[in-house]
Amino acid sequence: MADILAKVKSALGITGEYQDATLQVYIDEVIAYMVSAGVSEDIVNSDMSAGVIARGVTDLWNYNGGAGKLSDYFYQRVSQLAYTSMEV
Repeated sequence: MADILAKVKSALGITGEYQDATLQVYIDEVIAYMVSAGVSEDIVNSDMSAGVIARGVTDLWNYNGGAGKLSDYFYQRVSQLAYTSMEV
């Protein structure tokens, strides 16, 4: 997938490099969650997953005093992708 960090930063409206390390930790966490949930690595590493990765990072970024709760949309989209093949 083309630079997921750049896509996540664009989705969050973040410029510059100051938050890159923090964002990359969240990106890695979201990707690990997706793979553990059954999304194939081909799907995770495709442009098809950019939006849901950005959503997951946004959910973690907006942790509201440590709640760190992923949104219902994130869960639903990951579930859909777990049943998606690259032929789609």
